Amino acid sequence: MLHVENLSKSFGGVKAMNGVSLRFPERSLTAIIGPNGAGKTTFFNLISGHLRADSGHVHFRGEDIVGLPRLEIVRRGICRAFQVASIFPDLTLEESVIAAVTSHQNGSWSLFRRFPAPSAKARAHEIIELLGLTPRAKTLSRNLSHGEQKLLDIALALALEPKVLLLDEPTAGMGSEERWKMIDKVYQLWKAEDLTIIFIEHDMDIVFKIAETIYVLKYGQVLAQGTPDEIRRNQDVIDAYLGTDHTLAEPSVQ
Repeated sequence: MLHVENLSKSFGGVKAMNGVSLRFPERSLTAIIGPNGAGKTTFFNLISGHLRADSGHVHFRGEDIVGLPRLEIVRRGICRAFQVASIFPDLTLEESVIAAVTSHQNGSWSLFRRFPAPSAKARAHEIIELLGLTPRAKTLSRNLSHGEQKLLDIALALALEPKVLLLDEPTAGMGSEERWKMIDKVYQLWKAEDLTIIFIEHDMDIVFKIAETIYVLKYGQVLAQGTPDEIRRNQDVIDAYLGTDHTLAEPSVQ
């Protein structure tokens, strides 16, 4: 579904992405890991249209999307939730998701209707329930917890009916219990929505618990790729990132 070929991006004399080639099959769940400065966020910025590659290709469903406007890439099915949640603070959670669904279904002009379409409300409520946010639906977005705001950000991305969902450190800034609740929701979402999910994550217990495939970046290049079992035993990855004392969780989700 998504194939990145020889992707490169420099900032001045720094090569943030240096000839990276990766494949993401349809309905896969893939983690991108690596030390700070490895190029993980730059990679997301390139495939989502926030940055334009200096060279290389991003093939999505058989078409090269490099150079397309960001909104056009979203329209074609690649959506992103950010490390810092992007929400509407003065709308309730429910109003936020209804607005996002309405905009996607009918264009932004329809946001000014007093009463949203029944189909928009139904899809919004479906997304809210899927993410376990129904009890908080009437709460102003600014009053949600950090974890709930990040789930809302994912809900807003889902409103755009993505085929590929990019999650940039979905558990960043969360306590232990909240992190595991979040990642369980991500896993349930992947199963329920038939999505291709690519996520950046620093918590290795989480990565090894849910990822099918892991790509390891270092200095803008691919250091290693493989299954969780292969990556945990890769000496280059241990030396560059994991360390020898890292304790790994079992690679399964209940």
